[in-house]
Amino acid sequence: MPKTEFDLIVFDWDGTLMDSTPTITRCIQAACRDLDLPVPADEVASYVIGLGLRDALQTAAPTLDPSQYPRLSERYRFHYLLSGNETVLFSGVREMLAELRERGRFLAVATGKSRVGLNRALEAAGLLGTFDATRCADETFSKPHPAMLQEIGRELGQDLSRTVMIGDTTHDLQMAANAGAAGVAVAYGGAHSLEALRALGPSYCAQSVDELRAWLLERV
Repeated sequence: MPKTEFDLIVFDWDGTLMDSTPTITRCIQAACRDLDLPVPADEVASYVIGLGLRDALQTAAPTLDPSQYPRLSERYRFHYLLSGNETVLFSGVREMLAELRERGRFLAVATGKSRVGLNRALEAAGLLGTFDATRCADETFSKPHPAMLQEIGRELGQDLSRTVMIGDTTHDLQMAANAGAAGVAVAYGGAHSLEALRALGPSYCAQSVDELRAWLLERV
């Protein structure tokens, strides 16, 4: 494969750069418990990670009247903020991003987080200014709609055929396919199973940040 296969590298946030899947899963379950709703199993609660808020709530709490979504969302945010410093970057992420920037490639984030949530996470991780563009689920269509990648590509003047989307969920891989970008799965995030990720035919499936870094550096 050519040495410069990709000019634009787009990362999902939760479960890809930040080790937050277990925390988000627990917070979704706690929010449902607060409203006396059926508590989703771990695999259901983790499945919705990466989706926009409304889509996530429809899946995690299918019996809840849509008029009550704001209450459930507030309870989720309450528990997530209480989690404080439980979430950290995966080991090796900071170094990987620095190396990719040294290669002169565009870096971006496409996430199911809100803008406020992503900005808070970027500041806490010390990554403000690291990414050339970011898109959040409360700014455009939710994954797997291709809008996030299309908007990032237009903003940076980049061809999506030379773009790779990296994520730990099938939502990320489906978005990449819908946008005409390459998709890379990370199995270390834990939100979706390795089998489900592989079923979508990603260009690569990384079992660790080190594997992801090595694969990317061969192609940029």
